[in-house]
Amino acid sequence: MKLDIIKKCKKIKVLLTDVDGVLTDGGMYYSIKGDALKKFYARDGMGVNILLRNKIPTIIVTKEKNMIIKKWAKKMNVNLVLDGVLKKEDVIGKICKNYKIISDEIAFIGDDVNDLELMKKCGFSATPQDGIKDAISISNYHCKAKGGDGAFREVVDLIIRAQFGSKKLY
Repeated sequence: MKLDIIKKCKKIKVLLTDVDGVLTDGGMYYSIKGDALKKFYARDGMGVNILLRNKIPTIIVTKEKNMIIKKWAKKMNVNLVLDGVLKKEDVIGKICKNYKIISDEIAFIGDDVNDLELMKKCGFSATPQDGIKDAISISNYHCKAKGGDGAFREVVDLIIRAQFGSKKLY
């Protein structure tokens, strides 16, 4: 791992993440009844809990308002879901105030145009392997895993390894 990534990851106290294209593969699945479905990666959910055990909260920041996201978040122990957010970069002030941190202590995983400004304002930003070119060019870390296929967990493992080495709590 590069030294600058380690330095940035050591500072992280809160991890923010987008949903579609990060926690999911970005696909839109519909049942015959018109129900929208999403596929989440089980190891990403475990990543939320690993962070929690190490006192690092996870916050979902998404443009979408969807009960599937809220149900998954509750089941996985996500600390907070900020949904219906049109300008994601606007959440920084609220999060800094509520968690008594500065923006350098926030990590964000995003993959598309509506994530770019928030990516620029966080201390550490990452994008899945299949993030858009602009996200890849501004992110501090470009994941090997695709969205919905372990990109979130990959970032969790980077942060935990940087902060705790072998003393991490699983």
